[in-house]
Amino acid sequence: MTESNGSTPNTTTPDWEKRFRAPRVSLPDWAEDAPDRSLFVSNATGTYELYAWDRATGEQRQVTNRPNGTTDGVLSPDGEWIWWFDDKDGDEFGKWRRQPFGGGAEGAEDELATPGLEASYPAGLALGRDGRTAVVGRSTDEEGTTIHLAVADAPPAVIYRHRESAGVGDLSHDGSLIAIEHTEHGDAMHSALRVLRPDGTTVADLDDTKGGAEELGLEVLGFAPVEGDSRLLVGHQRRGRWEPLVWDVASGEETDLALDLPGDVSAEWYPDGSGLLIAHSFEARSELFRYDLASRELVKVPTPAGSVSGATVRPDGSVEYLWSSSAQPSSVRSTTGAVVLDPPGLKSPGSVPVEDVWVDGPGGRIHALVQKPAGAAGPLPTVFDIHGGPTWHDSDAFAAGPAAWVDHGYAVVRVNYRGSTGYGREWTDALKHRVGLIELEDIAAVREWAVASGLADPDRLILTGGSWGGYLTLLGLGVQPDAWALGLAAVPVADYVTAYHDEMEALKAMDRTLLGGTPEEVPERFEASSPLTYVDAVRAPVYISAGVNDPRCPIRQIDNYVKRLEKRGAVHEVYRYDAGHGSLVVDERIKQVRLEMEFVERHLGA
Repeated sequence: MTESNGSTPNTTTPDWEKRFRAPRVSLPDWAEDAPDRSLFVSNATGTYELYAWDRATGEQRQVTNRPNGTTDGVLSPDGEWIWWFDDKDGDEFGKWRRQPFGGGAEGAEDELATPGLEASYPAGLALGRDGRTAVVGRSTDEEGTTIHLAVADAPPAVIYRHRESAGVGDLSHDGSLIAIEHTEHGDAMHSALRVLRPDGTTVADLDDTKGGAEELGLEVLGFAPVEGDSRLLVGHQRRGRWEPLVWDVASGEETDLALDLPGDVSAEWYPDGSGLLIAHSFEARSELFRYDLASRELVKVPTPAGSVSGATVRPDGSVEYLWSSSAQPSSVRSTTGAVVLDPPGLKSPGSVPVEDVWVDGPGGRIHALVQKPAGAAGPLPTVFDIHGGPTWHDSDAFAAGPAAWVDHGYAVVRVNYRGSTGYGREWTDALKHRVGLIELEDIAAVREWAVASGLADPDRLILTGGSWGGYLTLLGLGVQPDAWALGLAAVPVADYVTAYHDEMEALKAMDRTLLGGTPEEVPERFEASSPLTYVDAVRAPVYISAGVNDPRCPIRQIDNYVKRLEKRGAVHEVYRYDAGHGSLVVDERIKQVRLEMEFVERHLGA
């Protein structure tokens, strides 16, 4: 076995590295009662951290400064406080801290936001407009999920407790209602909703998981931003895809919007509660609309072709959104025509557009996204870059990783396999019980197309991915050993049984849902879906990278897999780094990409 150590960057920065180094920003969140105050995430210092932005003065201030970065933060509705989650080196287990919007005392540690609560995994947070109230969700292996009402100068009070996963959805504008998502029924893929009073008593339940042939999910999209308004915006799956409805919690009335849009639909309120900003995702692209609740009129909000990964309505009715395409890097734009945030410094080079491919598969038509060097003729060395989740999807959005492979002469294929979102509930739910194997069938179908079409060189096919994509990489190398020349797995599930026992509680619940029980209850399913089962069949060289503090794909189960590779002298390299489920440090990300490319060059010579 080889333990990788990285290499020294070139003195001339290549385009692929510039894409990682160029300053990026998230869509800014703004304070409801102080809209000139905003909070966003940026990598401007080389590490992803939280930044405060006073729009009135233009001043931007770095809020957090930690070696491994910070991205979980919430701005209070009054704009006075910034809450951020303090974990240890990316292990996701910690406590909420807070600091004033203008900054704390120099050199002083930010105060604990809820000093009466012990460390936990976060399970949602909602802050009250009074500046004194917080609803805090927590998850631990011992307690399951607890939700607490924390009021200044009083001990936090438990208002909800259950062994199964749950989370805070939203707090009503006047603080009298608390919406939560829960999975008391045991299906972690499909939540039910409950609305509580601050004392923990139940006001109303909305549950689509019972009474039908299949369980359907619900999600909290937010209370109406109007004083005394009991309307809750809810996402539902009643017609086979995600759509919004308005639920008046006080009266029980449900208003189904029944939008004539083919893809998944999400929504958020306009600030006056008169309409909704509709986000529509269909076939790897997205678009925005305004829906007027009185007239039921749906009007398109102009955005360029590509992907909108976040959008919000400002008090003046303008819409700010984070946009990108596979060819153009992300930017925060406004319907006023302005670029909202344009960080100074290095600008990211673009890449090549994505091409859509539809392939007939065993469970229906599979959508794949293809990029290749401009003007290149196949067959090309080809990277199958498999997305994580599994309930996620690749889209026509800018991604530095695939662009780097294209720069080096590779074609890149990304597959929205069964289990992916954006293609209807049945497509997302299809992988239950035959976990991993279903996805590999779809990847195999697209692989066959790529070779038959002349795009891909069958002797130079690389399977790669991170998280669930890393899991599918290791599983694919063992289940389909003749299909792949190399495998690159980042933060993967490698030994499913050990991963289950070591992972955070919320993921245990998801695995029980996917596989139909625990490893003790359904051992044959865990065995069939575990890369460790097939490790002795792996013939391709394998590269694995892993965070030593990862609570999602813990290090022990990866070590178990690596020991089996070592035992039979299989060609492999392992890189362990001091972080959790991925790194927020730009140099570390660049190092990992470089290590992967050097591994491929050594073993494939592409």
